Amino acid sequence: MISKVKNDLFDYPNRYIMQIKDGFKFSLDSLLLAEFTKLRQSDKLILDMCTGNAPVPLVLSLKTDAKIIGFELQRAIAELAWESISINGLDKQIKVINDDVKNIGEFFKSNTFDVITCNPPYFKINDDKNKNKNDYLTLARHEIAIDLETIFKLVNRFLKDNGVFYMVHRAERLDEIIILANKYKLNVKEIQFISTKKNNNPSTILVKCVKNSKIGVKIKREICVDNLSTYQHLFEGSGK
Repeated sequence: MISKVKNDLFDYPNRYIMQIKDGFKFSLDSLLLAEFTKLRQSDKLILDMCTGNAPVPLVLSLKTDAKIIGFELQRAIAELAWESISINGLDKQIKVINDDVKNIGEFFKSNTFDVITCNPPYFKINDDKNKNKNDYLTLARHEIAIDLETIFKLVNRFLKDNGVFYMVHRAERLDEIIILANKYKLNVKEIQFISTKKNNNPSTILVKCVKNSKIGVKIKREICVDNLSTYQHLFEGSGK
């Protein structure tokens, strides 16, 4: 039986999250993605792909009254998300669907969402490595159930024109991200580099894309997140 624990969602006010005591927990990258996501008053429906135990929707709910939909493939992790939503009293705003996000067409029509966010599996499958497909972390971290191109294909289909897509990923895969974004008409508008240690090269990137927008990208000043006591408002005034 899974041992669960209720934790504070870092330093976010009145936000709690359910996690597996000695296993699956949300990552810093989820908080970075939620902070990087800028929402407009006109945004009414948000999709969080690969939602996990719902850290991104929980943070976004502090910024907006828009309805937030999450997709989580793994039943045990989806149950953590449902409990997290419930203990925060957000059942009317956030809904997590326990299904493969590739089946999203069974739930929603094309061109539906104003904003889509995604903290996807980062690592490609190495054919000579034996992965345990039932392991929570393996599915969360490796492209077993979904790969990068499929994510962009889905975003292109379900994001409205001029809708915004926000993604966090490994810096080493930036070239693939730009190629796929162009292929699926999701023009890259902002790139934010993140380093976890001073004097280290950036290991993480945050990318903002807009569907069918004009070309032109801003490269934001690199931010080091080493030993930060809060991530709230991290990207305000980060510059070009």
